[in-house]
Amino acid sequence: MEGEAMPRVPEPEVIICGAGAAGLTLAIDLARRNIGFLLIDKAAGPFRGSRGKGIQPRSQEVFEDLGVIDRIVASGGEYPVQRFYTDEGPVDRSAFELSGPTPEEPYQIPLLVPQFLTERCLRERLAELGHAPLYGHELTGIDQDDDGVSARIATPSGERTVRAAYLVGADGGSSFVRKSLDIGFPGRTLGVRAVVADVRADGVSTDAWHRWGEGTDTQVSLCPLYGTDMFQYVGPVPFDVDIDVSAAGLTALFHERTGRTDIVVREVSWASVFSMNARLADTYRIGRVLLTGDAAHVHPPTGGQGLNTGVQDAYNLGWKLAAVLDGAPDPLLASYEQERRPIAEAVLGLSERLLEAAKSRFTSRGREVSQLDLGYADSPLTIATPHRDKGPLAGERAPDAPVTGAGGLDTRLFSLFQGPHWTLLGYEADRTAAPTARKGLHIHTTGPRGDLNDAGGHFRDAYGLAAGQWVLVRPDGYMAAIADLHTIEAHLDAVGLRTGGASPGWR
Repeated sequence: MEGEAMPRVPEPEVIICGAGAAGLTLAIDLARRNIGFLLIDKAAGPFRGSRGKGIQPRSQEVFEDLGVIDRIVASGGEYPVQRFYTDEGPVDRSAFELSGPTPEEPYQIPLLVPQFLTERCLRERLAELGHAPLYGHELTGIDQDDDGVSARIATPSGERTVRAAYLVGADGGSSFVRKSLDIGFPGRTLGVRAVVADVRADGVSTDAWHRWGEGTDTQVSLCPLYGTDMFQYVGPVPFDVDIDVSAAGLTALFHERTGRTDIVVREVSWASVFSMNARLADTYRIGRVLLTGDAAHVHPPTGGQGLNTGVQDAYNLGWKLAAVLDGAPDPLLASYEQERRPIAEAVLGLSERLLEAAKSRFTSRGREVSQLDLGYADSPLTIATPHRDKGPLAGERAPDAPVTGAGGLDTRLFSLFQGPHWTLLGYEADRTAAPTARKGLHIHTTGPRGDLNDAGGHFRDAYGLAAGQWVLVRPDGYMAAIADLHTIEAHLDAVGLRTGGASPGWR
Protein backbone atom coordinates (compact mmCIF):
# COMPACT_ATOMS: atom_id res chain seq x y z
CA MET A 1 0.00 0.00 0.00
CA GLU A 2 2.94 2.33 0.67
CA GLY A 3 3.48 4.76 -2.23
CA GLU A 4 0.42 3.63 -4.14
CA ALA A 5 -2.55 5.74 -5.13
CA MET A 6 -5.09 6.26 -2.41
CA PRO A 7 -7.58 3.42 -2.16
CA ARG A 8 -11.27 4.12 -2.65
CA VAL A 9 -12.37 4.00 0.95
CA PRO A 10 -14.96 6.01 2.88
CA GLU A 11 -13.87 9.59 3.45
CA PRO A 12 -11.68 9.80 6.57
CA GLU A 13 -12.53 11.76 9.68
CA VAL A 14 -8.92 12.93 10.12
CA ILE A 15 -6.12 13.57 7.61
CA ILE A 16 -2.63 13.29 9.10
CA CYS A 17 0.09 14.96 7.03
CA GLY A 18 3.48 13.49 7.92
CA ALA A 19 4.35 9.87 8.75
CA GLY A 20 7.18 10.45 11.20
CA ALA A 21 7.08 9.45 14.85
CA ALA A 22 4.38 11.99 15.79
CA GLY A 23 2.15 11.20 12.81
CA LEU A 24 2.50 7.46 13.36
CA THR A 25 1.71 7.79 17.07
CA LEU A 26 -1.43 9.76 16.27
CA ALA A 27 -2.44 7.23 13.62
CA ILE A 28 -2.04 4.30 16.05
CA ASP A 29 -4.09 6.09 18.68
CA LEU A 30 -6.89 6.89 16.21
CA ALA A 31 -6.79 3.35 14.77
CA ARG A 32 -7.34 1.74 18.15
CA ARG A 33 -10.30 4.08 18.67
CA ASN A 34 -11.84 3.07 15.32
CA ILE A 35 -11.50 6.60 13.92
CA GLY A 36 -11.13 6.71 10.14
CA PHE A 37 -8.02 8.58 8.99
CA LEU A 38 -5.63 9.04 6.11
CA LEU A 39 -1.90 9.15 6.87
CA ILE A 40 0.11 10.72 4.05
CA ASP A 41 3.72 11.72 3.51
CA LYS A 42 5.30 13.45 0.51
CA ALA A 43 8.52 11.41 0.85
CA ALA A 44 8.96 8.41 -1.40
CA GLY A 45 9.44 6.15 1.60
CA PRO A 46 10.19 6.03 5.32
CA PHE A 47 12.84 8.26 6.91
CA ARG A 48 16.10 6.34 7.11
CA GLY A 49 18.22 8.37 9.52
CA SER A 50 19.01 7.97 13.22
CA ARG A 51 18.40 11.63 14.10
CA GLY A 52 15.96 11.35 17.07
CA LYS A 53 17.68 8.41 18.75
CA GLY A 54 16.80 8.97 22.44
CA ILE A 55 13.59 7.47 23.86
CA GLN A 56 12.91 9.03 27.26
CA PRO A 57 11.19 7.18 30.13
CA ARG A 58 7.83 8.95 29.72
CA SER A 59 7.77 8.07 26.02
CA GLN A 60 8.52 4.47 26.97
CA GLU A 61 5.35 4.53 29.07
CA VAL A 62 3.44 5.91 26.08
CA PHE A 63 4.83 3.17 23.89
CA GLU A 64 3.79 0.54 26.43
CA ASP A 65 0.22 1.81 26.24
CA LEU A 66 0.36 1.72 22.42
CA GLY A 67 1.63 -1.87 22.48
CA VAL A 68 5.13 -1.31 21.06
CA ILE A 69 7.52 -0.92 24.00
CA ASP A 70 8.96 -4.42 23.91
CA ARG A 71 9.78 -4.34 20.20
CA ILE A 72 11.29 -0.85 20.57
CA VAL A 73 13.50 -1.98 23.46
CA ALA A 74 14.50 -5.02 21.41
CA SER A 75 15.41 -2.74 18.48
CA GLY A 76 18.02 -0.72 20.39
CA GLY A 77 19.57 -0.64 23.84
CA GLU A 78 20.66 1.50 26.77
CA TYR A 79 23.06 4.36 26.13
CA PRO A 80 26.68 3.23 26.32
CA VAL A 81 29.23 4.88 28.57
CA GLN A 82 30.65 8.15 27.21
CA ARG A 83 34.39 7.87 26.56
CA PHE A 84 36.09 11.27 26.45
CA TYR A 85 39.53 11.33 24.84
CA THR A 86 41.69 13.89 26.68
CA ASP A 87 45.35 14.84 26.75
CA GLU A 88 45.65 12.72 29.89
CA GLY A 89 43.98 9.72 28.28
CA PRO A 90 40.42 8.40 27.93
CA VAL A 91 37.88 9.14 30.66
CA ASP A 92 34.65 7.12 30.92
CA ARG A 93 31.48 8.67 32.31
CA SER A 94 27.86 7.60 32.28
CA ALA A 95 25.66 9.49 29.83
CA PHE A 96 22.82 9.73 32.34
CA GLU A 97 22.53 10.07 36.11
CA LEU A 98 19.37 8.09 36.75
CA SER A 99 18.32 5.49 39.27
CA GLY A 100 16.81 2.12 38.51
CA PRO A 101 13.12 1.38 38.01
CA THR A 102 10.67 1.58 40.91
CA PRO A 103 7.09 0.31 41.32
CA GLU A 104 5.83 3.84 40.57
CA GLU A 105 8.21 4.47 37.65
CA PRO A 106 8.97 1.25 35.77
CA TYR A 107 11.05 3.03 33.11
CA GLN A 108 13.87 5.25 34.35
CA ILE A 109 16.65 4.78 31.84
CA PRO A 110 16.61 6.45 28.41
CA LEU A 111 16.92 4.13 25.44
CA LEU A 112 19.12 4.59 22.40
CA VAL A 113 17.09 3.54 19.38
CA PRO A 114 17.79 4.98 15.92
CA GLN A 115 14.78 6.98 14.75
CA PHE A 116 14.28 4.82 11.67
CA LEU A 117 13.96 1.71 13.87
CA THR A 118 11.51 3.42 16.23
CA GLU A 119 9.38 4.45 13.27
CA ARG A 120 9.60 0.94 11.82
CA CYS A 121 8.16 -0.44 15.07
CA LEU A 122 5.35 2.11 14.93
CA ARG A 123 4.54 1.20 11.31
CA GLU A 124 4.41 -2.48 12.28
CA ARG A 125 1.96 -1.69 15.08
CA LEU A 126 -0.13 0.41 12.70
CA ALA A 127 -0.18 -2.48 10.22
CA GLU A 128 -1.50 -4.78 12.96
CA LEU A 129 -4.37 -2.32 13.34
CA GLY A 130 -5.06 -2.47 9.60
CA HIS A 131 -3.45 0.73 8.35
CA ALA A 132 -0.33 1.98 6.54
CA PRO A 133 1.16 5.34 5.54
CA LEU A 134 0.71 6.50 1.96
CA TYR A 135 4.08 7.69 0.71
CA GLY A 136 4.53 9.86 -2.35
CA HIS A 137 1.35 11.74 -1.38
CA GLU A 138 1.99 15.47 -1.02
CA LEU A 139 -0.44 17.92 0.51
CA THR A 140 -0.69 20.87 -1.90
CA GLY A 141 -3.63 22.87 -0.56
CA ILE A 142 -5.95 23.28 2.41
CA ASP A 143 -9.43 24.80 2.50
CA GLN A 144 -11.58 24.70 5.60
CA ASP A 145 -15.00 25.82 6.71
CA ASP A 146 -17.13 25.35 9.81
CA ASP A 147 -17.92 21.75 8.90
CA GLY A 148 -14.57 20.34 7.83
CA VAL A 149 -11.36 20.52 5.81
CA SER A 150 -10.75 19.88 2.12
CA ALA A 151 -7.20 18.76 1.38
CA ARG A 152 -5.70 18.75 -2.10
CA ILE A 153 -3.25 15.88 -2.38
CA ALA A 154 -0.86 15.13 -5.24
CA THR A 155 -0.72 11.35 -5.58
CA PRO A 156 1.24 9.10 -7.95
CA SER A 157 -1.93 8.86 -10.07
CA GLY A 158 -2.82 12.55 -10.04
CA GLU A 159 -4.30 15.16 -7.73
CA ARG A 160 -7.24 14.35 -5.55
CA THR A 161 -9.27 16.36 -3.03
CA VAL A 162 -10.16 14.64 0.22
CA ARG A 163 -12.68 15.92 2.74
CA ALA A 164 -12.33 15.29 6.49
CA ALA A 165 -13.53 16.72 9.77
CA TYR A 166 -9.98 17.62 10.86
CA LEU A 167 -6.46 17.85 9.43
CA VAL A 168 -3.31 17.49 11.52
CA GLY A 169 0.06 18.79 10.37
CA ALA A 170 2.78 16.44 11.60
CA ASP A 171 5.01 17.44 8.70
CA GLY A 172 8.15 18.65 10.45
CA GLY A 173 9.96 21.91 11.05
CA SER A 174 9.37 23.21 7.52
CA SER A 175 5.66 22.28 7.80
CA PHE A 176 3.55 23.02 4.72
CA VAL A 177 0.47 22.95 6.97
CA ARG A 178 1.84 25.60 9.32
CA LYS A 179 2.95 27.82 6.46
CA SER A 180 -0.39 27.40 4.67
CA LEU A 181 -2.16 28.71 7.77
CA ASP A 182 0.34 31.58 8.04
CA ILE A 183 1.12 30.64 11.64
CA GLY A 184 4.16 32.44 12.99
CA PHE A 185 7.13 30.30 14.04
CA PRO A 186 9.29 32.63 16.12
CA GLY A 187 12.49 31.62 17.81
CA ARG A 188 16.14 31.84 17.07
CA THR A 189 19.06 30.16 15.42
CA LEU A 190 21.37 28.96 18.17
CA GLY A 191 24.66 29.70 16.45
CA VAL A 192 25.57 26.05 15.97
CA ARG A 193 25.79 24.21 12.66
CA ALA A 194 26.46 20.50 12.77
CA VAL A 195 26.89 17.43 10.64
CA VAL A 196 25.15 14.23 11.69
CA ALA A 197 25.55 11.00 9.76
CA ASP A 198 24.93 7.29 10.10
CA VAL A 199 28.18 5.59 9.17
CA ARG A 200 29.92 2.26 9.11
CA ALA A 201 33.45 2.66 10.42
CA ASP A 202 36.55 0.55 10.97
CA GLY A 203 38.84 0.79 13.97
CA VAL A 204 36.32 1.86 16.60
CA SER A 205 34.67 -0.25 19.31
CA THR A 206 30.94 -0.47 20.04
CA ASP A 207 31.32 -0.49 23.83
CA ALA A 208 31.29 3.32 24.26
CA TRP A 209 30.09 6.63 22.87
CA HIS A 210 33.47 7.97 21.71
CA ARG A 211 34.00 11.73 22.04
CA TRP A 212 36.98 13.83 21.00
CA GLY A 213 37.68 17.54 21.52
CA GLU A 214 34.82 18.00 23.96
CA GLY A 215 34.01 21.63 24.67
CA THR A 216 35.72 22.90 21.50
CA ASP A 217 34.61 23.88 18.01
CA THR A 218 36.45 20.85 16.66
CA GLN A 219 34.74 18.19 18.72
CA VAL A 220 33.50 15.05 17.01
CA SER A 221 31.84 11.90 18.29
CA LEU A 222 30.97 8.37 17.22
CA CYS A 223 28.03 6.77 19.03
CA PRO A 224 27.20 3.11 18.34
CA LEU A 225 23.67 2.72 17.03
CA TYR A 226 22.49 -0.43 18.76
CA GLY A 227 20.30 -2.59 16.59
CA THR A 228 22.51 -1.77 13.60
CA ASP A 229 26.17 -2.09 12.59
CA MET A 230 26.50 1.70 12.33
CA PHE A 231 27.65 4.67 14.37
CA GLN A 232 26.11 8.13 14.57
CA TYR A 233 28.83 10.60 13.57
CA VAL A 234 28.28 14.12 14.98
CA GLY A 235 30.31 17.29 15.00
CA PRO A 236 29.91 21.07 14.76
CA VAL A 237 30.93 22.59 11.45
CA PRO A 238 31.48 26.20 10.27
CA PHE A 239 28.54 28.08 8.74
CA ASP A 240 30.37 29.24 5.61
CA VAL A 241 31.92 25.97 4.46
CA ASP A 242 30.54 23.24 2.20
CA ILE A 243 30.78 19.95 4.08
CA ASP A 244 31.73 16.80 2.21
CA VAL A 245 29.52 14.09 3.70
CA SER A 246 30.97 11.24 1.67
CA ALA A 247 32.86 8.51 3.48
CA ALA A 248 36.16 10.05 2.35
CA GLY A 249 35.06 13.54 3.39
CA LEU A 250 33.91 12.51 6.87
CA THR A 251 37.06 10.42 7.36
CA ALA A 252 39.24 13.42 6.45
CA LEU A 253 37.35 15.69 8.85
CA PHE A 254 37.65 13.07 11.59
CA HIS A 255 41.40 12.63 11.06
CA GLU A 256 41.92 16.39 11.06
CA ARG A 257 40.12 16.77 14.40
CA THR A 258 41.36 13.70 16.27
CA GLY A 259 44.65 12.73 14.70
CA ARG A 260 43.33 9.16 14.76
CA THR A 261 44.15 7.76 11.33
CA ASP A 262 43.38 4.24 12.56
CA ILE A 263 39.64 5.00 12.42
CA VAL A 264 38.12 5.11 8.93
CA VAL A 265 34.56 5.82 7.79
CA ARG A 266 33.92 3.32 5.04
CA GLU A 267 30.22 3.89 4.27
CA VAL A 268 27.63 6.63 4.84
CA SER A 269 24.03 5.44 5.07
CA TRP A 270 22.48 8.86 5.76
CA ALA A 271 23.82 12.35 6.44
CA SER A 272 22.54 15.83 7.19
CA VAL A 273 24.13 19.22 7.76
CA PHE A 274 21.85 21.52 9.73
CA SER A 275 21.70 24.68 11.82
CA MET A 276 20.30 24.26 15.32
CA ASN A 277 17.14 26.21 16.01
CA ALA A 278 14.68 26.70 18.84
CA ARG A 279 11.24 27.69 17.55
CA LEU A 280 7.64 27.54 18.79
CA ALA A 281 4.49 28.06 16.72
CA ASP A 282 2.30 31.01 17.74
CA THR A 283 -0.69 28.67 17.91
CA TYR A 284 -1.28 24.93 17.51
CA ARG A 285 -4.71 25.28 15.96
CA ILE A 286 -6.69 27.33 13.51
CA GLY A 287 -10.23 26.07 13.12
CA ARG A 288 -10.18 22.43 12.13
CA VAL A 289 -6.46 22.28 11.39
CA LEU A 290 -3.96 21.44 14.14
CA LEU A 291 -0.18 21.15 14.43
CA THR A 292 1.79 18.48 16.27
CA GLY A 293 5.44 17.50 16.70
CA ASP A 294 8.17 19.45 14.90
CA ALA A 295 5.54 21.32 12.89
CA ALA A 296 4.70 23.05 16.20
CA HIS A 297 8.14 23.24 17.80
CA VAL A 298 11.76 22.53 16.85
CA HIS A 299 14.50 21.81 19.37
CA PRO A 300 18.26 21.46 19.35
CA PRO A 301 19.12 17.75 19.63
CA THR A 302 20.61 18.07 23.12
CA GLY A 303 18.78 16.06 25.74
CA GLY A 304 16.82 13.95 23.26
CA GLN A 305 13.65 16.02 23.68
CA GLY A 306 12.31 16.72 20.17
CA LEU A 307 10.98 13.33 19.08
CA ASN A 308 9.73 12.61 22.59
CA THR A 309 7.82 15.88 22.84
CA GLY A 310 6.25 15.23 19.43
CA VAL A 311 5.18 11.70 20.35
CA GLN A 312 3.58 13.00 23.53
CA ASP A 313 1.85 15.81 21.60
CA ALA A 314 0.21 13.19 19.39
CA TYR A 315 -0.66 11.03 22.40
CA ASN A 316 -2.41 14.02 23.98
CA LEU A 317 -4.22 14.92 20.76
CA GLY A 318 -5.44 11.48 19.69
CA TRP A 319 -7.93 10.79 22.46
CA LYS A 320 -9.27 14.34 22.33
CA LEU A 321 -9.87 14.23 18.58
CA ALA A 322 -11.64 10.90 18.95
CA ALA A 323 -13.79 12.17 21.81
CA VAL A 324 -14.90 15.30 19.97
CA LEU A 325 -15.69 13.26 16.87
CA ASP A 326 -17.84 11.09 19.15
CA GLY A 327 -19.78 14.09 20.42
CA ALA A 328 -17.69 15.51 23.26
CA PRO A 329 -17.67 19.32 23.53
CA ASP A 330 -15.10 21.27 21.49
CA PRO A 331 -13.32 22.78 24.53
CA LEU A 332 -11.92 19.30 25.12
CA LEU A 333 -9.97 19.72 21.87
CA ALA A 334 -9.02 23.28 22.78
CA SER A 335 -7.23 21.86 25.82
CA TYR A 336 -4.66 20.26 23.46
CA GLU A 337 -2.88 23.56 22.87
CA GLN A 338 -3.52 24.75 26.41
CA GLU A 339 -1.69 21.70 27.74
CA ARG A 340 0.99 21.01 25.16
CA ARG A 341 2.26 24.43 24.12
CA PRO A 342 3.54 25.34 27.62
CA ILE A 343 5.27 21.94 27.73
CA ALA A 344 7.09 22.65 24.46
CA GLU A 345 8.06 26.09 25.72
CA ALA A 346 9.56 24.59 28.87
CA VAL A 347 11.30 21.78 27.00
CA LEU A 348 12.79 24.27 24.51
CA GLY A 349 14.36 26.10 27.44
CA LEU A 350 15.75 22.83 28.76
CA SER A 351 17.21 21.92 25.36
CA GLU A 352 18.93 25.28 25.10
CA ARG A 353 20.37 24.97 28.61
CA LEU A 354 21.64 21.49 27.79
CA LEU A 355 23.22 22.82 24.60
CA GLU A 356 25.13 25.39 26.63
CA ALA A 357 26.15 22.71 29.12
CA ALA A 358 27.29 20.46 26.28
CA LYS A 359 29.83 23.08 25.30
CA SER A 360 31.70 22.29 28.52
CA ARG A 361 33.36 18.98 29.23
CA PHE A 362 31.94 15.76 30.63
CA THR A 363 28.26 16.60 30.74
CA SER A 364 25.77 14.02 31.90
CA ARG A 365 22.01 14.34 32.16
CA GLY A 366 19.67 13.52 34.98
CA ARG A 367 15.99 13.31 35.69
CA GLU A 368 15.23 16.61 33.98
CA VAL A 369 15.36 14.95 30.55
CA SER A 370 13.09 12.01 31.48
CA GLN A 371 9.81 13.96 30.99
CA LEU A 372 8.30 12.02 33.91
CA ASP A 373 7.65 15.21 35.86
CA LEU A 374 5.76 17.06 33.13
CA GLY A 375 2.06 17.49 33.74
CA TYR A 376 -1.07 19.56 33.33
CA ALA A 377 -1.84 21.08 36.72
CA ASP A 378 -3.24 24.26 35.12
CA SER A 379 -5.35 22.47 32.51
CA PRO A 380 -9.12 23.01 32.32
CA LEU A 381 -9.33 19.21 32.37
CA THR A 382 -7.77 19.09 35.83
CA ILE A 383 -9.75 19.46 39.05
CA ALA A 384 -7.37 21.00 41.55
CA THR A 385 -6.67 19.01 44.70
CA PRO A 386 -6.90 21.23 47.81
CA HIS A 387 -5.55 20.30 51.24
CA ARG A 388 -3.37 17.44 50.03
CA ASP A 389 -0.17 16.89 51.98
CA LYS A 390 1.14 13.67 50.40
CA GLY A 391 1.15 11.89 47.07
CA PRO A 392 0.90 13.34 43.57
CA LEU A 393 -1.55 16.07 42.64
CA ALA A 394 -4.25 16.09 39.99
CA GLY A 395 -2.75 17.02 36.64
CA GLU A 396 0.39 14.99 37.25
CA ARG A 397 1.34 11.68 35.67
CA ALA A 398 -0.52 8.72 37.22
CA PRO A 399 2.04 6.41 38.85
CA ASP A 400 2.26 2.70 38.20
CA ALA A 401 1.90 0.18 41.03
CA PRO A 402 1.85 -3.62 41.28
CA VAL A 403 -1.49 -4.98 42.49
CA THR A 404 -3.20 -8.37 42.58
CA GLY A 405 -6.51 -9.11 40.96
CA ALA A 406 -9.24 -10.63 43.07
CA GLY A 407 -8.76 -13.80 41.04
CA GLY A 408 -5.23 -14.11 42.37
CA LEU A 409 -3.16 -13.01 39.36
CA ASP A 410 -0.58 -10.26 39.69
CA THR A 411 -1.01 -7.21 37.48
CA ARG A 412 -0.06 -3.50 37.38
CA LEU A 413 -2.02 -0.28 37.23
CA PHE A 414 -0.38 0.45 33.86
CA SER A 415 -1.86 -2.80 32.55
CA LEU A 416 -5.28 -1.65 33.73
CA PHE A 417 -4.76 1.78 32.12
CA GLN A 418 -3.64 0.28 28.78
CA GLY A 419 -6.08 1.10 26.01
CA PRO A 420 -8.17 4.05 24.90
CA HIS A 421 -10.34 4.33 28.02
CA TRP A 422 -10.51 6.48 31.14
CA THR A 423 -9.90 4.68 34.46
CA LEU A 424 -11.52 5.33 37.84
CA LEU A 425 -9.68 3.92 40.86
CA GLY A 426 -11.28 3.67 44.29
CA TYR A 427 -9.00 3.02 47.26
CA GLU A 428 -10.65 0.99 50.02
CA ALA A 429 -13.89 2.28 48.52
CA ASP A 430 -17.46 1.05 48.51
CA ARG A 431 -17.81 -0.64 45.13
CA THR A 432 -21.59 -0.31 45.29
CA ALA A 433 -21.20 3.49 45.39
CA ALA A 434 -19.21 3.58 42.15
CA PRO A 435 -20.67 5.57 39.24
CA THR A 436 -23.00 4.05 36.70
CA ALA A 437 -21.19 2.23 33.92
CA ARG A 438 -20.27 4.45 30.97
CA LYS A 439 -18.76 3.79 27.57
CA GLY A 440 -15.05 4.46 27.74
CA LEU A 441 -14.69 4.21 31.54
CA HIS A 442 -13.14 1.31 33.46
CA ILE A 443 -13.71 1.19 37.23
CA HIS A 444 -11.49 -0.66 39.71
CA THR A 445 -11.57 -0.70 43.52
CA THR A 446 -9.73 -2.15 46.45
CA GLY A 447 -11.57 -2.99 49.64
CA PRO A 448 -14.62 -5.17 50.32
CA ARG A 449 -15.89 -6.72 47.08
CA GLY A 450 -13.18 -4.85 45.20
CA ASP A 451 -11.59 -6.42 42.12
CA LEU A 452 -8.06 -5.45 43.24
CA ASN A 453 -5.92 -6.22 46.28
CA ASP A 454 -3.19 -3.81 47.36
CA ALA A 455 -1.44 -6.29 49.64
CA GLY A 456 1.96 -4.64 49.22
CA GLY A 457 0.61 -1.15 49.78
CA HIS A 458 2.19 0.08 46.54
CA PHE A 459 -1.06 1.61 45.21
CA ARG A 460 -1.64 3.39 48.53
CA ASP A 461 1.94 4.65 48.73
CA ALA A 462 2.23 5.75 45.09
CA TYR A 463 -0.94 7.82 45.25
CA GLY A 464 -0.94 8.88 48.91
CA LEU A 465 -4.56 7.85 49.33
CA ALA A 466 -6.83 7.52 52.33
CA ALA A 467 -9.67 5.02 52.52
CA GLY A 468 -12.63 6.07 50.40
CA GLN A 469 -10.70 8.30 47.99
CA TRP A 470 -11.16 8.10 44.21
CA VAL A 471 -8.73 8.89 41.40
CA LEU A 472 -9.80 9.60 37.81
CA VAL A 473 -7.09 8.81 35.24
CA ARG A 474 -7.29 10.16 31.70
CA PRO A 475 -6.69 8.00 28.61
CA ASP A 476 -3.18 9.46 28.34
CA GLY A 477 -2.21 8.47 31.88
CA TYR A 478 -2.56 11.76 33.75
CA MET A 479 -4.77 12.26 36.79
CA ALA A 480 -7.77 14.45 36.09
CA ALA A 481 -9.06 14.39 39.66
CA ILE A 482 -8.55 13.05 43.16
CA ALA A 483 -11.99 13.84 44.46
CA ASP A 484 -15.38 12.72 45.71
CA LEU A 485 -17.66 10.78 43.39
CA HIS A 486 -20.10 13.66 42.83
CA THR A 487 -17.29 15.87 41.51
CA ILE A 488 -15.90 13.06 39.36
CA GLU A 489 -19.28 12.20 37.82
CA ALA A 490 -19.83 15.84 36.85
CA HIS A 491 -16.38 15.87 35.24
CA LEU A 492 -17.13 12.70 33.29
CA ASP A 493 -20.29 14.34 31.93
CA ALA A 494 -18.33 17.44 30.95
CA VAL A 495 -15.70 15.57 28.95
CA GLY A 496 -18.32 13.60 27.02
CA LEU A 497 -18.38 10.27 28.86
CA ARG A 498 -22.13 9.94 28.92
CA THR A 499 -24.39 7.47 30.67
CA GLY A 500 -26.86 8.04 27.84
CA GLY A 501 -28.23 10.91 25.76
CA ALA A 502 -26.36 14.03 24.71
CA SER A 503 -23.50 15.55 26.63
CA PRO A 504 -24.59 18.41 28.86
CA GLY A 505 -21.63 20.39 27.61
CA TRP A 506 -18.46 21.83 29.04
CA ARG A 507 -18.46 23.29 32.53
